[in-house]
Amino acid sequence: MTNWTPDPSTLKRPVYQSLMIQVTEAIERGELAPGERLPTHRGLADALGISVQTVSRAYDELMRRGFIVGEVGRGTFVRPARSEPSPPFITDGRPGELIDLSILKPVSDEAHVEHMRTALRALADELPHSVLFAFRPQFALRRYRETALDWLELCGLSTRPENVQITNGTTPGITVALMSAARPGDLIVTEGIGHHTIVPLAGYLGLRVKGLKIDGEGIVPEALEEACANGSVRALFTVPSAANPTTAMMSRERREALVEIARRHDLTIIENDAWGPLIEGRPPPIAALAPERTLYVTSFTKCVMPGLRTGYLVAPDAMIPAVANRLLVTNWMATALIAELAARWIGDGTALELMTWQREALRVRHETASAILGDLACRSHARGLHIWLPLPPGWREEEFVSHARLQGVALAPGSSFLTDASLPAPGAVRISVGSTSLDRLRMGLATVLRLVGSPPEPALLAI
Repeated sequence: MTNWTPDPSTLKRPVYQSLMIQVTEAIERGELAPGERLPTHRGLADALGISVQTVSRAYDELMRRGFIVGEVGRGTFVRPARSEPSPPFITDGRPGELIDLSILKPVSDEAHVEHMRTALRALADELPHSVLFAFRPQFALRRYRETALDWLELCGLSTRPENVQITNGTTPGITVALMSAARPGDLIVTEGIGHHTIVPLAGYLGLRVKGLKIDGEGIVPEALEEACANGSVRALFTVPSAANPTTAMMSRERREALVEIARRHDLTIIENDAWGPLIEGRPPPIAALAPERTLYVTSFTKCVMPGLRTGYLVAPDAMIPAVANRLLVTNWMATALIAELAARWIGDGTALELMTWQREALRVRHETASAILGDLACRSHARGLHIWLPLPPGWREEEFVSHARLQGVALAPGSSFLTDASLPAPGAVRISVGSTSLDRLRMGLATVLRLVGSPPEPALLAI
């Protein structure tokens, strides 16, 4: 435990705020190091001649702002310094050599290039001045919100223009949603094996993350109930349709069960539906079941084309001001040029045409994968972007990924998707089916099949 104690003579009213400032300054000066244990509430109160309640209030505010963390049974600590992790499966092979099945991408074709060329030529001939000169989001993006309603209807969601914010894709939408739903120090829960950027993103925002138990349909309701009973959960982040990486698909009954728990505990739900529109006949979005508490995020990047980086964030009525303000200070506004292209493609049917094409292309990819991988215990969805492959006994993830890499195939290790450090590695890999050509996908899957059928050996490096 630290020997640091603030000077009682420097404390001013309100005392809790003065104490909080002194702790913050000590952390910033390095007098309190990351991971260092702070004095107990009682000990610090006695040393300063103040009440335990005053110390508790100061500590609570420091936790909310992300400067310190509390651990039940252990005490209160300065938040450990965050290390900057390397992206978990960014490849460094030269183009043409490595078959990259690690990055989640939709299937691409020359038709996408031609559609974009045609759209850009038309835009150059009929360029709205607002695309170039508008500087106020409420004016520049107003008509794009109207057009968004048609796309959101295809996603299974009916809403109003006032509830829609235009974003530069899914990730900015998720960032704004997290900032709107929780404050630094708050706890959010999510799939125990889930969206791989949620943990670092939450960390940068000062939020705590707990991974929940999942099954073939995603988050287990009892796990959410238990988390709410054991702690002050503020929000639930989930990918309910063809989840990344497990491909889990929540039934309507499962979605309704989670909504019921969220209502009882007053949770905000953040629904990531980035590729959900690809899945025909899926249950309605959670946002359609609980519009009063769900922040719904979707985009065109995974469904239509990576370069069409426009998305929609749909907010409940009560959260419209919070969402608008946080989008304003982090992004100001979405790129009007890309939003204009998206609106035109919705209006003339190009977006739906390309999404329909994508569904068929993915169907072919999954049929190909099924023919090659045969009876392996893969999990996938016929219109999904990836395969989840549990590894046979004897293989460890890092060894399998390393061996595949040595044979020219990049895969995403399952441990990259863990959202809770206390959980064991899932012993699986994620295989993207849309990130390369069909021929190279066949070659990559054949390599995976050979590896699964061979005994694991240490991956030796020549030195």
